[in-house]
Amino acid sequence: MDQPRQETSYCPAPAAPAESVVVAGPPYADCLECGEPTEYGVATPGVVLCPVCEWQEAQRTACSG
Repeated sequence: MDQPRQETSYCPAPAAPAESVVVAGPPYADCLECGEPTEYGVATPGVVLCPVCEWQEAQRTACSG
């Protein structure tokens, strides 16, 4: 008999930050990893990464718990 297939997640989805403050540009902040312009304004607090470096960071930290 065919059983319905259940998708199992091995890693829980990361929780969204409680307070996410994004300041619109221009001027746009430079990425802290590669120096390319980001989509965040200069006044955005915290670590600011370009989309490519954000994706790479997410890959590095996925399931590393």
